[in-house]
Amino acid sequence: LVSQHLANKVVKADALNAWIEQRDADDGCHLLAATLMHAQVFSADDVWRKVRAATEASRLRAARQALTLLSPTFGDTLNDIQQSPLRYLNTKASDTTRQAQEFAAITLARIAATDPELAAAALRARWQASLSPSLVAWTWAQIGKQAAQKTMPNALEHYVVAAKVLDTSTKRKPVEGLSDDALAWGVRAALRSGDSARWTHVIRFVEAMPPNPAPDPAWAYWLARAKSTTAAPGAAGESTRQAARNDLRTLAGEMHFYGALAAEDLGQTLAMPPKPAPLTTTESAGAKQHVGLQSALSMLSLGLRDEGVREWNYSLRGMDDRQLLAAAQWACEVEIWDRCINTSDRTRSAVDMAQRYPMPFRRELVAKAREIGVDPAYVYGLIRQESRFIMDARSSVGASGLMQLMPATARWTAGKLGVPYKQEMITDPNLNLTLGTQYLKLVLDDFGGSQAMAAAAYNAGPSRPRRWREGPVVDAAAWAESIPFHETRDYVKKVLINAVYYTAMLGGESTLRGRLGATIGPRETAAATPNKDLP
Repeated sequence: LVSQHLANKVVKADALNAWIEQRDADDGCHLLAATLMHAQVFSADDVWRKVRAATEASRLRAARQALTLLSPTFGDTLNDIQQSPLRYLNTKASDTTRQAQEFAAITLARIAATDPELAAAALRARWQASLSPSLVAWTWAQIGKQAAQKTMPNALEHYVVAAKVLDTSTKRKPVEGLSDDALAWGVRAALRSGDSARWTHVIRFVEAMPPNPAPDPAWAYWLARAKSTTAAPGAAGESTRQAARNDLRTLAGEMHFYGALAAEDLGQTLAMPPKPAPLTTTESAGAKQHVGLQSALSMLSLGLRDEGVREWNYSLRGMDDRQLLAAAQWACEVEIWDRCINTSDRTRSAVDMAQRYPMPFRRELVAKAREIGVDPAYVYGLIRQESRFIMDARSSVGASGLMQLMPATARWTAGKLGVPYKQEMITDPNLNLTLGTQYLKLVLDDFGGSQAMAAAAYNAGPSRPRRWREGPVVDAAAWAESIPFHETRDYVKKVLINAVYYTAMLGGESTLRGRLGATIGPRETAAATPNKDLP
């Protein structure tokens, strides 16, 4: 982009997008910004937009680097705000200059990260009248985002204020200019809300998102649901409902959580993709003769997992579907299950479900699951997401084995079962399955059989889903989408869709809605108290 600019090409839009999306401070992006700032292609407005985006995403090094384009001392001000935002607001914040207003807005957003109501009160009391409309709207959206992530019931109200400020004071499209992440949390706040106009807000926030090469399936699904729900009754709204059904049909052909939901909303049953033609001897031999794949498996056999995975993934570059299937099959044959699954997942038109959803330890797992009353497909769906069937898998936080048990959880469950246990036994496949399935059963019972909440509890601990279920009763799919932690949100959706496919692989039938349940909300009776002992 710098070289194109020096060749007198217009690069501002692409350059600004690249700079805004920058994940952290680096010399290349800073050179681009400094060059365009010197040439007056970038303005102070662009720099402040970058700073707001970076602080919103907690990319503070990138924000400080951007601020050097305006003043060498502004980074120190940002440090003061980050260290004690409330003290800065009470002693140093002002509205006398552009930069002072920007820093005041950033300070309020920082306060909202721990106390949205305190930030909202401060904004109403003073700053809403003295900041520019665009900063007021951005700050309300930050408060709404933090409230939504804390599942606070008034999160949507903050977003509505932000939209009204932009709509009435700037005459722009409502909520235009907010980040994708802020808009996404606006949708989630609306989905969790009991507000009668929540579907209208879903439409408003999704349609404000900038177009991408491929729309996010989550927002495509909820937009279709919202449009169908808000369509005028009778013939007047039929064209809107038909358009929504067409959007759902587009999603229904895709193999993911929202593809399954869309298909079920249309009354379709699960359609397993046709099995691809068997690999030829030549295709199989081609994979086994590939030097990169050979090297990768050698590394993996020596325990050099990170190096082996990198070598394997590098070797897959440029492979077509048949070559990927052959590579995946070799990984399956040598029981390197994560490479089997991840390689097969890369194919586009040829889908081998036996590779994507393998069933190691089938006899043992099915027997254990059925013995304690847990659906084997659900257990398989969880293990596929947890460890990809790597027996000695260990996470960054210490979870181990097939079912990624934390040491304290394994010890607690073993104690409940009266099973002799030592820490070094945690990766033993049989014991790991025994303890993992028993713990999963206890979690399921604690959440009344809700597979969505049990999966969330397995990933994030039981106490968090107990908090997340408070508030109005909501559609179970909306509850899953509004889980505050990205990792847990993604985990729950993948475990449940995995379970649907594993049911089919095991010869049964199930639906995603059946696994989700209809709604999720507070416990119905005082007698249904949670098991506080669950780790």
